[in-house]
Amino acid sequence: MVTAFGTKARITEVCVNPALWLHRSALTGPDRPALFKGDEPEADYQCFDNRSASLGRSLVKAFGLEAGERVALFAKNATEYLEALFGIWYAGGIAVPVNAKLHPKEAAWILGNAGAKICFGDTKSIEQLSETETAAKIKFVDLGSAQFDGMCNENRLSTPVSKSDTDTAWLFYTSGTTGRPKGVMISCGNLQAMALNYLSAVDDVCDSDTAFYAAPISHGAGLYCLQHVLKGARHAVPVSKGFDPAEIFAAAEKLGSLHMFAAPTMIKRLVDHARAVGKTGDGIKTIVYGGGPMYLADIIEAVEVLGPRFCQIYGQGESPMTITVLSKEFVNDREHPRWRQRLQSVGVPHPQIDVKTVDNLGNDVPAGEPGEIIVKGPSVMSGYWQNHEATAQTIKNGWLFTGDVGAVDQDGFVTLMDRSKDVIISGGTNIYPREVEEVLLSHPDVVETSVIGKPDAEWGESVVAFIVARAGTEISAAELDSHCRNEIAGFKRPKGYRFVDELPKNNYGKVLKTELRKLVETETKTQND
Repeated sequence: MVTAFGTKARITEVCVNPALWLHRSALTGPDRPALFKGDEPEADYQCFDNRSASLGRSLVKAFGLEAGERVALFAKNATEYLEALFGIWYAGGIAVPVNAKLHPKEAAWILGNAGAKICFGDTKSIEQLSETETAAKIKFVDLGSAQFDGMCNENRLSTPVSKSDTDTAWLFYTSGTTGRPKGVMISCGNLQAMALNYLSAVDDVCDSDTAFYAAPISHGAGLYCLQHVLKGARHAVPVSKGFDPAEIFAAAEKLGSLHMFAAPTMIKRLVDHARAVGKTGDGIKTIVYGGGPMYLADIIEAVEVLGPRFCQIYGQGESPMTITVLSKEFVNDREHPRWRQRLQSVGVPHPQIDVKTVDNLGNDVPAGEPGEIIVKGPSVMSGYWQNHEATAQTIKNGWLFTGDVGAVDQDGFVTLMDRSKDVIISGGTNIYPREVEEVLLSHPDVVETSVIGKPDAEWGESVVAFIVARAGTEISAAELDSHCRNEIAGFKRPKGYRFVDELPKNNYGKVLKTELRKLVETETKTQND
């Protein structure tokens, strides 16, 4: 209800279709540069908006797309990907971005589960999908084809289809490390909350900034396009269509004021390259990191090498990119008496988000004590696509139960310990792998590590550490055990070490502890036979 000069007007629907932000930016700044391939401009905002609006009309007129129907995107990063994304929203459809690194059978399962009517892809992905059973039910459009270009040059929709804040806009499929992925229903309101929380708590954005898509648009990098569209900023897709440190530094120096989202593993590669070639990060404005554990030693080194350009977010697909934030102020602080502890945290809740920790019965736990992190706020999903049982297990009384174990300190900083399923219970005592991993990574010759629990007849579980050593070095188990002995309690120390060339990871760079457990199980079975 809105009151003005004593009169009342009823608002029947809130129009928060994400494409409306593109349309408004095109109206207020039609000549502003919008899309870049590498550092070469491809389209201004008027062109970007016209092509997406025309594509939206084509989806409705030529393909019969109705509001609420699903349209998939299965392709590597491209400026056409962004045009298609906003074209889907223009038409009132639900976008289903699928990680381009998935196996065609995995992608086909997602398309089938989502009931996708149309799929935008590149030539390779369409060829691969055409060999699956799902192909017969879906119409494919190649983002690089004359067909796609023609669809973007038809008569346009004048404005985006009206949507309410509860209408699903983005169907995000979880990484599926423990089984089939689940479709997270992200609404127009969720996306709006994510973008506005970013602008108020993470970083400011202006029209001279450049969003650089080195991480998959199908994931967090794509979600972050919204605030940059809202502010009329530039969008650059690298020529490589992926992550290449040399390309990032070159683009930053030419385009300037570059923003990007990166997983911790990407930052580590960026820092290693910078050290090797003497780069200091000129032209990079902000690197937002998240999506996996950032270890203390790594972020300290990153700031030392590239300067005060980093901030961290903690979120899940179920509350996209929006649970907590560790701002640049806190990442760069070295004066506060607990700066190290704060730097190991994931920061404080976003302005619109309520966060607390609870025990197994759902009771609040005291400050500093571990518990499951639960979240409430306008960014929390409405539920899982066609999966009421999983929704009921995850959302209770309006709270999202994240499955992450953490603690909230007296100042409100949230520190992640581990996923609840990864906690090791040895002799009745909880051991958090993240704590052990932090200690192991403080050894100068340890590049990567992952800690899991191994079944133990006497203790229930014992700690096993997988180690990736720095190239050209050799580390012994005795040396690492001595290192741990000086840092953590005896019951937390690994009882076994496995030295490997690399750690198994999923397509988002997260370590697959399930695969490590299988290796240990196989090893144990072989020893017992």
